[in-house]
Amino acid sequence: MLAIDQLQVWDALEGKTFLVCVGAAKCATSWLYAYLDNHPAAAVSPLKELHFFNARFPRNSLVDADALALARLAYHLNQPGDPVENLHQRPAFRASLDRAQMLYDDNAYFAHFARLCSDTTETLCDLTPAYSALEEAGFLYLRRFFASQRIALKILFVMRDPVERFWSQLRHLQQMKPENDILRLWPEALRSKTLNARADYRETVSNLDTIFDADQVLYLFYEELFSSESVRRLSEFAGLEPLPFDLETRFNETTVKLAMPPDAAQALGERLGPQYAFCRKRFGKAVPASWRQ
Repeated sequence: MLAIDQLQVWDALEGKTFLVCVGAAKCATSWLYAYLDNHPAAAVSPLKELHFFNARFPRNSLVDADALALARLAYHLNQPGDPVENLHQRPAFRASLDRAQMLYDDNAYFAHFARLCSDTTETLCDLTPAYSALEEAGFLYLRRFFASQRIALKILFVMRDPVERFWSQLRHLQQMKPENDILRLWPEALRSKTLNARADYRETVSNLDTIFDADQVLYLFYEELFSSESVRRLSEFAGLEPLPFDLETRFNETTVKLAMPPDAAQALGERLGPQYAFCRKRFGKAVPASWRQ
């Protein structure tokens, strides 16, 4: 990693807001991405999830983020047609090239977003749910990293009923790899350190509360996200004018529909019980009434 004081300061970013959504996984970050991507004053990476900070703090990573970056670039290089012409025509190709440069050059992160800026850009966005598992050292680095620029950093964390979110992530993992038979493997998943790190709201929220100023962090709940009020809060927090948006359509919805077996529900409830208790103590009546007792 490049020393923070060696990072280049990008004039194109000066005075802008930078929104980093740190998760949680399976909490409608794809829907948030679609809303921000359609906002004329927001610029989001064409890759959606950059996996920049978790590549530098990979302790709780589910994937090798840098290997994923190279696989994305290889995909675009191997597409039919002239690669140079494809690079000019395809934003995701250019973004994949930027991300590959981030493997060895930390300056490439801000260079990527500086290139995405237009005359109307007010807010830049990195939505990578894997950041929720960065732990204290990762969040401290993130804070120092953004302090190198003349920008206003904002952190968004979206929470969902802990048991429902965990089961949704397991269904998503089976969708990605059918051999992940969650009806058979859920006890193993419950013992997974990497999966439990993404379910640990107490750790994530405590780190965010401690490391960032209160006005830098917004907490939202998945169950209430699809509403005009939540869109207004998110937009104003990110320095954007709220815009009308489709509140019904779901994006990247998991297609594997498997009901949670009663024994899995009981085991998950017991394991995640402290998360419910923490959230009710920390957020009080703001916790959705639909969350399990």
